Formats: sequence, C-alpha cells, structure tokens
Amino acid sequence: MYIIFLMIGVSITVAGLFLGAFLWAVRSGQYDDDYTPAVRMLFDNDTAPKAKPGSREKAS
Repeated sequence: MYIIFLMIGVSITVAGLFLGAFLWAVRSGQYDDDYTPAVRMLFDNDTAPKAKPGSREKAS
C-alpha cells in the first residue's frame, strides 16, 4: 500500500515539472509566432548556384 502513495507523489512531482516547463516556455515567447515556422520551409531558397558548363568548380 505504501507504493501507491509513493507513485502518487512521484506523479504529482513530474506533473509539476512539466507544468513549470510549459509556463516557462510560454513566458519566454516560444509560442508567440506559430505561423512562420510552418511556412518557412516553403520559402527556403538556400540552394547552391549551378556551375556553368566548362567551368572547373564543382556544383554541390
């Protein structure tokens, strides 16, 4: 029977830690912009330029 009280105490402690982490994330601005990260990959044009034929540079 003692283990039940121990598990309840551990569960409440873990839940409190997760609640604290969530509140810290909200206060630090982690959820301020939820639109830009979703569309950032659609507008990412960070490609290497193609090498011209006959040039010695390798295209990566």
